[in-house]
Amino acid sequence: MTPMFRTTLIILSVALASVGPALAAGGDWRYPAIEGYGGIKPLSEAANQPSVKAEHKAVFDVTKAAKSPDQLNPGLERVARAVNVFASAGVPAEKLDFVVVVHGPATPGILNDAQYEKQFGQANPNTALIAALRKAGVTLHVCGQALAKHAFDQSWVNNEVDVALSALSDLVIFQSRGYAVVPQ
Repeated sequence: MTPMFRTTLIILSVALASVGPALAAGGDWRYPAIEGYGGIKPLSEAANQPSVKAEHKAVFDVTKAAKSPDQLNPGLERVARAVNVFASAGVPAEKLDFVVVVHGPATPGILNDAQYEKQFGQANPNTALIAALRKAGVTLHVCGQALAKHAFDQSWVNNEVDVALSALSDLVIFQSRGYAVVPQ
């Protein structure tokens, strides 16, 4: 074995040793309802599986912003994960009634691309995720009071998101209608 070949084998071995465990741990994520967002590990034998016959109603309280303007909002991705979890358990989409209420520091994440670019110098990384959530049947609201506090015009909101009177009223209304509140 030549020294060059031996060096190449050592480098390749080290590279595989460091990448292999990462691939094993990171691979096998599934996206049964929302492709590319909210990956899950199916666990068909896990305790307390959701009923495929019952209606599941939840309102997600999304308040935190992404760590930087080029990242997805973690609360929106968590909603995609919830949709994927229920789908992986066999719950049909028509049995899910999920609502997202965005407010506080998370508010800029629902701006349309043009306004987001004016604010942050780039297109909104949440645009495709918002569209995917809507396609999966999720309703998205943004707090009208948070828009006012941020000095955002309602016309700046992504057209897939409805403007609510307030997050406070939305959360009370949906909880009184039997929705489980899922905090961020």
